[in-house]
Amino acid sequence: SCFKDSPIMSTTLRTRKYQTNQLLSRRQMVVDVYHPGLPNVSKADLSDNIAKMFKVKDKQTIVLFGFRTSFGGGKSSGFCLIYNTVDDLKRVEPKFRQARCGLLEVTRTSNKREKNSRTVAAKFVVLPNSMLVAKE
Repeated sequence: SCFKDSPIMSTTLRTRKYQTNQLLSRRQMVVDVYHPGLPNVSKADLSDNIAKMFKVKDKQTIVLFGFRTSFGGGKSSGFCLIYNTVDDLKRVEPKFRQARCGLLEVTRTSNKREKNSRTVAAKFVVLPNSMLVAKE
């Protein structure tokens, strides 16, 4: 299938190593993108076109990752996973990929705060009856 980014330059999308993984409730494949004259193609554009190719109703179930542009440009390759439902995606996918897709909200704390909480915890001993006692 072909889709146009501009009137002059066209981008072609091909899939290979397609397989259905019923244990993980997904379809998985390698995606080759040919994009002469362009540095790369956005994952949003790719997910739109994959949704059309594979007749996917919910675009949130498409996960694209690991894209690398070949030396000299013009071609990129990466992986595509299409889950049956969003619940299957949340059950299987790692948290960082869920955050990239916008399905998980990640709150970061500063490194200093994490380090401080470890040092404070190291100064106390927890007794079996759940009392905190300062170390001497």
